[in-house]
Amino acid sequence: MSLTSKTQNLNELEAALHSKQFIAVRRRIFRQLIESTIYEGIIQPKSTVLADGVEKLQIEGRDRAGKLVCYVCYAKRTKSFHRIRLLKQPVVRVDECEAEANSLSTFLLEICSLIEIDVERLSTFIDEIEQTLLKDTIAQYRRHQATRLTRDGSYDDLEGDVMDAHPYHPCYKSRMGFDLVENLKFAPDFKPEFSLFWLAIRPESLSISCSKNLDYENFIQQQIGQPDYSNFTKKLKSLGCQPECYQFLPVHPWQWRKQISSKFYQDIVDKNIILLGEGTSKYRPQQSIRTLANRTSTQNAYVKLPLSIVNTSTSRILAPHTVDNAAKISDWLGSICQQDTYLNSELQLILLKEVVGISYSDRHLPKLLQQRVYGILSVIWRESIVNFLHPQEQAVPFNALCHIDLDGLPLIDPWVKRYGLNHWLEQVLQAVILPPIHLLYAHGIAIEAHAQNMVLIHQEGYPVRLALKDFHDGIRFSKNALLEPNLCPDLKATPAYHASVNRNSFIETDNLAQVRDFLHDALFFINLAEFALFLEENYSLEEDWFWSKVAEIIYDYQTKFPQLKTQFEKFDLFSATIEAEQLTKRRLFPENQIRVHSVANPLFPHKQRVPQKTG
Repeated sequence: MSLTSKTQNLNELEAALHSKQFIAVRRRIFRQLIESTIYEGIIQPKSTVLADGVEKLQIEGRDRAGKLVCYVCYAKRTKSFHRIRLLKQPVVRVDECEAEANSLSTFLLEICSLIEIDVERLSTFIDEIEQTLLKDTIAQYRRHQATRLTRDGSYDDLEGDVMDAHPYHPCYKSRMGFDLVENLKFAPDFKPEFSLFWLAIRPESLSISCSKNLDYENFIQQQIGQPDYSNFTKKLKSLGCQPECYQFLPVHPWQWRKQISSKFYQDIVDKNIILLGEGTSKYRPQQSIRTLANRTSTQNAYVKLPLSIVNTSTSRILAPHTVDNAAKISDWLGSICQQDTYLNSELQLILLKEVVGISYSDRHLPKLLQQRVYGILSVIWRESIVNFLHPQEQAVPFNALCHIDLDGLPLIDPWVKRYGLNHWLEQVLQAVILPPIHLLYAHGIAIEAHAQNMVLIHQEGYPVRLALKDFHDGIRFSKNALLEPNLCPDLKATPAYHASVNRNSFIETDNLAQVRDFLHDALFFINLAEFALFLEENYSLEEDWFWSKVAEIIYDYQTKFPQLKTQFEKFDLFSATIEAEQLTKRRLFPENQIRVHSVANPLFPHKQRVPQKTG
């Protein structure tokens, strides 16, 4: 990077830190941090109930001198899983005087002095919080320098413009591993476009899986592009290597520099891995950071590549067993959808299938060294949505429905005004609820239908259908509850090492509640709860009405399929409580157990008798 570029970056950072966006982001993180720590039972504030259900919350702590301090904020308990929602007033710190709390790290250190939390984990968590503050501040600052409205963008534009990230997790943009310059170069907020590095790797070092009926060689050549493919084969020949003895694999440029070039140097020396160079196709990161859209050929597949960074609660590598399972799961779901006339013909569900997965096999390495390279060299190719849209159809990430544009209006505002809020909302709920619950009820498969995995298809803002994606580690089922268990592919189980660092990462279980809650947590707890609260805040739509409409849609579905009555009972979406993941607690406490807690289900008050089979 040139000296001029470094100076520009420093100047931008300084300007961002003195902007109103810095204050707004800090206040947002405070809200999400306090909301989640209270909701997950990490802290227990003193509560005083005021008028209209408002609670005055007082959170005690101790400063470095051991003196008592207090943080004061105001909140309401919502009807959406009884989630706590802080009001807009800033959090106030009280000691000898009162002032707005302006240090996230001080807050954590002072309140955690009264909680038994491992010091090292707390230090890491503070780093994640502060990195989120810096990275989101720069993103929001640059966004507010622009003049183009988000609602004017294409689907790929929206993947970068909708930069609010996780609405619940306080470390929603930590991206630990990226420094601030790398964040500018590779984060979706800034819509960078860059080329991938391509490697040639001997096939005995790889595990390769692909969809049935896919011509693998033609597919790889198409993704590389014929000119690059020819140049790469020529380079292999110039090195005295036979191209047919290698497989081609893309890597993220950051991953090559930070991980692969150093950890695989012996393979490079032995010509088991050969760097072919940069491809000419340009890619842009989507919201998930490690999934990239081909900007040169938009009909080409999305590329999902491992990044050795941590964002929210998860390391963004690609675990080899999930890569191997990707095409198998996609084929399975695709076959189900093709044969199910309700999904295929009536709902016209789009499944963006993962058609090829390749991962580096570490079996030849000593166990100690296996962990060093676990999941850092692999790829999954996923079908592009542009190949599935009908004329006049557009696509929007589901979380864009909760996005406020630069003009201060919700992105959805023109659509709401055009079609009417209640009618438009009913169409949205029909589109996003029916496919996932049908997969659960009719087939026994839960989909992790959170915001980044759901795409709403619309025509000039009018919702028409849904696209689902990210299946390699985004499903859960019990073979005993599958209606057609013989169709279930032979999937690789989660290895012990991966399970030890991510207790929530498993796809098969005998616990049917864990299957149901996998869907419930993602679809209802995060997606629809945020949507309900957004509509209440911006359109005065009552939460109770929202959840009654969700319940009505589910019961109408059950009336339509009375033959599935047993399944409705097995996967009771109207249970009094569900188990939701404790995302903040995962960062502060050891991963020695599945971090979930029981929360009130907003569908339970709308529970009614399940329709009986007739005729």
